[in-house]
Amino acid sequence: MENWDEIRTAMHVAQRGTVSGAAEAMAVHHATVIRHIDALEARLGLKLFQRHARGYTPTEAGRDLLSVAQTTQEQFSGLASRIKGQTGSISGELVVTSIVELSRFITPALTEFQAIHPDVTVRFLTGGRLFRLEYGEAHVAIRAMRQGARADQPDNVVQPFARTTTGLVAAQSYIERHGMPHTEADLAQHHFVGLESSTAPFNDWLAEVAPANRITFRVDDTAAMRDAIVAGAGIGFMPSYHMDQYPNLVKILTPSPTWATDFLLITHVDLHRTAKVQALLTFLKAKAKIWDMS
Repeated sequence: MENWDEIRTAMHVAQRGTVSGAAEAMAVHHATVIRHIDALEARLGLKLFQRHARGYTPTEAGRDLLSVAQTTQEQFSGLASRIKGQTGSISGELVVTSIVELSRFITPALTEFQAIHPDVTVRFLTGGRLFRLEYGEAHVAIRAMRQGARADQPDNVVQPFARTTTGLVAAQSYIERHGMPHTEADLAQHHFVGLESSTAPFNDWLAEVAPANRITFRVDDTAAMRDAIVAGAGIGFMPSYHMDQYPNLVKILTPSPTWATDFLLITHVDLHRTAKVQALLTFLKAKAKIWDMS
C-alpha cells in the first residue's frame, strides 16, 4: 500500500468510531482524518465506512483493513522493541510473562533483580493469553510444558527452568461429607474440581480414573480451582508449594511423577543475547536452584 499514514488513520477511525476520536488519538486536525479516509477509499475504489450521525462504522472491507493494519502495527511495534533491546546496557523496559501460579516465586525475584539494576522498568504479565515473543510483546516467557513434550518453536530459544510437583487434595469438609478415597478405583465415586481446556499433565491421568460426569465443578484458571478445592467443592490438583497455606487440606493418594510440570524459559532469538535478557536469565536460573517447588 502506497501510504501507511492513510491506513493508520483508517485503523484509528475504525477503533474509535468517530473522526474526532481518531484525530485526538493521532494529534492531527479532523480535516486531515477525513482527507486520508477519502483518499484511501478513492484509491481502493470501495467504501471502508458507513457514515451516520453518530460516527463511522466499518464496512466488511473496512473490518478487513482494520485486521491487517492492526497486525502490521503490532509487527512494527515488535520490531521497535527488538531494536531498542539490542543495546549493551541493563536498562529500559523488561517484560516477563508467566502463569500467575508462579508469582510467589517470580515477583520477589524480579523485585530483587530490579534492586540490583535500578534502571530497569519491570512489566510482569500473568494474563491468560499467550504473549507473542516474535512481536516483541515480552522479552522472557516462563511457560509450562508437560513432561516428555517437545518445544517446537524454531525462532525461540528454549531452556529448562524448574519443575513443580502436584498433589491430589480435598478439603476436610469434603472428606466429612463424602468419605476418604483410598485407591484409584474409589475415585470414580467422588466429585472433582477440573480445569476447562487444560493441557496440564494431571488432566490425562484424571480422565483415565474418573468419569467425565464426576468433574462436577469446572473453572477456567488455577486460582479459581484452588479456591473451589479449599471450599470443599471436590477433589482436585494443587501445586505442592501451595498446600502449606491451607491446613484444612487432606492429601489423596501418593503423588504420581506424571503429575509434575516442567517450566521453561523462552526468549526470542532476536533478543536472547541482549545484556538485560541474559542478565535476567542468569539471575532466574540461579534463583530456581534454591526454590522449594516440590
